[in-house]
Amino acid sequence: MLVVVCIKQVPDTTQVQIDPVTNTLVREGIPFIVNPYDTHALEEALRLKDRFGFRVAAISMGPPNAEATLKKALALGVDEAILLSDRAFGGADTLATSRVLSEAIDRLNRQEQVGIVICGKQTIDGDTAQVGPGIATRLGYTQLTLVDRVEKFDPFQGRITVRRKLEGRHETVEAPLPVLLTVVRELNRPRYPTVPMRLESEQATVQVWSNQELQLDQNGIGLKGSPTWVSRIFSPQREKGEIVGDGVADPAGAAHLLVDKLVSRDLLVV
Repeated sequence: MLVVVCIKQVPDTTQVQIDPVTNTLVREGIPFIVNPYDTHALEEALRLKDRFGFRVAAISMGPPNAEATLKKALALGVDEAILLSDRAFGGADTLATSRVLSEAIDRLNRQEQVGIVICGKQTIDGDTAQVGPGIATRLGYTQLTLVDRVEKFDPFQGRITVRRKLEGRHETVEAPLPVLLTVVRELNRPRYPTVPMRLESEQATVQVWSNQELQLDQNGIGLKGSPTWVSRIFSPQREKGEIVGDGVADPAGAAHLLVDKLVSRDLLVV
């Protein structure tokens, strides 16, 4: 069985820049990191490999420099790394992104049975949490979102039981394979690569699949295949802070002053 983990290279959110004309990310000169939620997805895939001996494939869609993200996955123990990179994929929204990723996973499934796909809950550059469910819908996989614990997994019966972190409560769900999980940070603690594996990964090969391999209609991918777009984006202007009352000597009085100010600015209705 093959476990597929989707990871993404994202900009350091403290140094994001946006092209004001196209409203797309300016990648030049911006430091990039592995999406934090995806590190937990990767760790869970590797735990399944450690426990059951499954093979793990990591895939990522992005520009050529996203290869560095996949090399980090190889350093941790991933068996196969695939970069989906083509100018035709550029500028994709969540719909077009899920279309490309699902086609790549389907191609992997034709080579080796895919039982589980794992994604981070969301990416820190978009925060939409739509790509994972989009992949599941396109592939017809059971989707289990917001997973914070894998309670039970039976590869022989082809069933998995997980706990989902919902608002104010948890939900335990059992589902058949194939399944797609989106995971939250509470799921696990990601491991660190060993020095030998880090050195070995530098020489490892990352497969690059362009649209020549996937053969997707170019009107349905990238910017052309994205029915949604960012109409306006900007950095919020923070006003100078104001000290209200004395929260140490008189916390109740400070709270009342704060409420009064919020009401006076129509920011709070009482």
